[in-house]
Amino acid sequence: MASPKDCTCQPSPKPLAGANGTVFCSGPLLETVQMSGMFADGKSFVDMKLRCKAEKTLKDFHTFSNCKKNDGSLKFLQMFVENHFDPQGADLEAFAPTDYKCDPAFLSQVCDADLKKFGTYLNETWKTLCVRVRDDVKKNPDSYSIVHLPNPTIIPGGRFTEYYYWDSYWIVRGLLYSDMDKTARGMIENFLYLVRTYGFVPGCGRIYCSGRSHPPMLIQMVKAYVEFTNDEKFAVDALPMLEKEFDTFLENHSVEVKGHTMYVYRDSTTGPRPEAMCEDRANTDSMCNEDDKEGFYSDVKAACESGQAFSSRWYISEAGTNEGSVSDTHTTCIVPVDLNAILFRNCKILAEFNATAGNAEKANEYQIKACEMLKAINDVLWNDCAGIWLDYDLKNNKARNYFAASNLSPLWLRAYGICDTDKIAQAVMKYIKFNKLDSYPGGVPATLYNSGQQWDFPNVWPPQMYMIIEGLEALGTSESKELSKKWAQRWVRHNYEAYQQKGAMFEKYNCEEFGGVGSGGGYEVQTGFGWTNGIIIEFMARYGQSLSLTDESDDKCKCKKPDQTACTQTRGSQDDSNGLPAGIAGCTPSAPGGALSCFPSDGQAANGGYSGCNSPTRECE
Repeated sequence: MASPKDCTCQPSPKPLAGANGTVFCSGPLLETVQMSGMFADGKSFVDMKLRCKAEKTLKDFHTFSNCKKNDGSLKFLQMFVENHFDPQGADLEAFAPTDYKCDPAFLSQVCDADLKKFGTYLNETWKTLCVRVRDDVKKNPDSYSIVHLPNPTIIPGGRFTEYYYWDSYWIVRGLLYSDMDKTARGMIENFLYLVRTYGFVPGCGRIYCSGRSHPPMLIQMVKAYVEFTNDEKFAVDALPMLEKEFDTFLENHSVEVKGHTMYVYRDSTTGPRPEAMCEDRANTDSMCNEDDKEGFYSDVKAACESGQAFSSRWYISEAGTNEGSVSDTHTTCIVPVDLNAILFRNCKILAEFNATAGNAEKANEYQIKACEMLKAINDVLWNDCAGIWLDYDLKNNKARNYFAASNLSPLWLRAYGICDTDKIAQAVMKYIKFNKLDSYPGGVPATLYNSGQQWDFPNVWPPQMYMIIEGLEALGTSESKELSKKWAQRWVRHNYEAYQQKGAMFEKYNCEEFGGVGSGGGYEVQTGFGWTNGIIIEFMARYGQSLSLTDESDDKCKCKKPDQTACTQTRGSQDDSNGLPAGIAGCTPSAPGGALSCFPSDGQAANGGYSGCNSPTRECE
């Protein structure tokens, strides 16, 4: 395996795409094939392998395009593609992880016999999802769209046959709970290699992600690895690359908001997405202005960088609401709660790692930076009236008062001053009750607005469930910890029931149906599934002794035994009144998404009485 100690800084990182970019990222061949409708999924073409050099392929395509025998039919174009490309799958091969354990320690924590069998199945999927990039990719990189990696990796599954950056955080945690430290470390070293080689971690392992990353979770992967292995030297050796990724991300994603530096998702390339060109072109057909089209392309790619494509969370309509369609996507104009909380926590971890390395001055610098970030989160994103953090709309200079699961993410990342804990705990629990989040048998939906997009109601996403459950546990009150445990157990049962019904694990689920799977996204719901499995394994390890398929205290979510196909799917009764959480006077619900019309005036700060981290020496956890 590559060693992070070898990660010396490279002054000029190489571009992610070379000659292969003229085929897989832009150009007449890409445009012609993707717009022809030859493939139901545009990813199919850009994941293929070139049979000859890109230059010759493009020369042949020019000849083909001007050939008199070419009648412009799809049949002729298909013949060209078949003669010049190998199908998907030529770039990867299955790999048997050498540290796989048939009986990892987490299974001993599970008392329920049927859940233990379920856990055994989840553990076995690591073998199915483990791949390595073929050696030929390193020798002939311009023949492929995939990016070379030095170590094997665990992929999400389904159509996602390469690594995905933020997915990998929960995969790494699942591997660590499965006693597969070597595979987990190898995945982290892959990301360190990417930073060293290209200057950043692309959102996925393909060259068409050359302008975008993902929620930056590498620093937290290293933190998780150190917590499991006590290998602090690994973190110290990795520090140069962790700092490089962190600094590069901040530099390329910053905006100024109310006197604070904050961060948005942003892509650095031009044009539509290579892997979804047909869809992006269709969404700009009604736009006459080229700048408007380019702005849309930038915003949809930024939505992809968020890991949440697509969602009404990124919509800004003409009226300034979250209603509309994909063409109303304005991701670059929205300051996201979760991204800024992630960056705050990354900064805190870098301070910790530098202290471990004996870099006291640098540790203090990161601590000061973390406190600045925390004050920005509190001043700009915390809303006293709503009792939660809210994304901020830069176009209209206002908070976006719509429920989103991501509004709760600062709890998990502890992105609040410790002096504010009691206030936040009370407000958050009221917010949860007001939005009736416990009434959904399938988990907390991404939003409460049913736009038809996959990161909206009624879909529930495993990483967001993890953030909420972990955040409630970290909040530390008896009420929040009780709800955290209840939702963790419910989530395991929900996933188990879906597995019993469908025989697979899924990338997303349905909040309204116990055991129901998600939908939307422009493709069939995908099975596998890396982050889902990792999260369930972790919850089994931590809650296994109290987990059971039936819970008399949770009527909505009772599984029957495996030989019974039905499962209770009773939704809880909901209070139809417009009663408001105590302490939030003057707020009235307004559609869509349960928004509250109770904002301070434009000139009034909604900082909730910020009381933490006004000193670089203050501990702001």
